Amino acid sequence: MKAILLAGGQGSRLRPLTLNTPKPIVPIFDRPFLRYQIELLKQVPEIDEIVLSLNYQPRRIEEVFGDGSDLGVQLRYVVEPQPLGTGGAIKFAAGPHPTGPVVVFNGDVLTSVDLPEVIALHRAREARATIVLTPVENPTAYGLVEADDLGNIRDFLEKPTADQITCDTINAGIYVLEGETLDRIPADTQFSIERGYFPSLIERSETFVAYTYRGYWIDIGTRQKYEQVHHDIMSGRFSAPPFEGAAGTALVSPGARIEDGAIIEGPCFIDAGAVIKSGARIGPNSVIGANCHVAEDAQIEGAILWPHTWVDRAARLGGLIAGRHCQFGRHVEVSGDAMLGDNSVITDFSRL
Repeated sequence: MKAILLAGGQGSRLRPLTLNTPKPIVPIFDRPFLRYQIELLKQVPEIDEIVLSLNYQPRRIEEVFGDGSDLGVQLRYVVEPQPLGTGGAIKFAAGPHPTGPVVVFNGDVLTSVDLPEVIALHRAREARATIVLTPVENPTAYGLVEADDLGNIRDFLEKPTADQITCDTINAGIYVLEGETLDRIPADTQFSIERGYFPSLIERSETFVAYTYRGYWIDIGTRQKYEQVHHDIMSGRFSAPPFEGAAGTALVSPGARIEDGAIIEGPCFIDAGAVIKSGARIGPNSVIGANCHVAEDAQIEGAILWPHTWVDRAARLGGLIAGRHCQFGRHVEVSGDAMLGDNSVITDFSRL
């Protein structure tokens, strides 16, 4: 069985963080985001190949994962010759004559859905396609999907207006598709699976079923959601590494150096190679990446610092997100929803 991860987006809503780091490999604590999806796919032993459908900075992603052997999977990379849309990307990644079920994942979804159970439903119903649905408070930003009492899809409406909302279940970006059905997607053409492929199943009265999942699901594509993922994992709302079994704690790598007199308050994360000097304080919901340096009397409260960032003496950092190799000078104060790209420099005594 083949799985396809749609990981070609540019991550524009996370800029400037994604200018040098494609969204599929933005760090969640000490690991690239896409690793969580790969680990989820490993729940299905039948999946013998994971295809990464890429478009934006594909080499950066391949450098991180290689052939997948370090994770115990077989990875293959395909790069769209031009943007092909969701349907076109699936068609291109699946190859010329796919057969049997193909598992498809949108590349910005974090969830703990039971994939073997989804596939079991797909087979039990002898479905041509199965879609995972999840309830949300505001469906207008997603694909609204309506199913009957037996789980048959009745309507599929991409990004509805408020007056079109008839239910709260949306497209969760996880599908099981019979390979033979992909022949209706034109090759090498921009084509939407949401606006073209799914409606065709309904029009042809083909078996198109819903698996409704009411557990943890989040789209990490915005600054707020990216931050929330960290909070959810630290608090245990979503059980996942590195806080699996350690929710609510101050998780400090054995390779970090915490000097006497430093204050560490959980939940927080401090990665290998980080140095926290005497008198510094790392407050709740803070993430200190690998090889960061936090100087004497600096205070960090709820900030996410990517690796190799330097925080100088008596700096005060609130709920910001900073990319790699940033520098915060002495007595700097940065608070609020700031999002700083790689190599940003905030000079001494600056206020943001």
